[in-house]
Amino acid sequence: MIKAYSEDLFDEIKLLAKFPEESHMEGLKIHHDADPTLIASAKSLFNKGIITQHDGGYLTDSGREMAEHLHTVLDTIGKS
Repeated sequence: MIKAYSEDLFDEIKLLAKFPEESHMEGLKIHHDADPTLIASAKSLFNKGIITQHDGGYLTDSGREMAEHLHTVLDTIGKS
């Protein structure tokens, strides 16, 4: 059975992938006039406890772990 994933989930994944890998002291700021999809993704990641602010901020501990796994997957797929 093939599982269907929402576009919202992929938008959240794209935002999560934008967080810097190198430093835990760097974050993202989503401005109020950004694309509404980006704003919604940030709010959703915040509500899930993945980022520290509804408009970006930093990755939480679980967010860093998720981002590390995501970057591993993206790096692996990107090599193909």
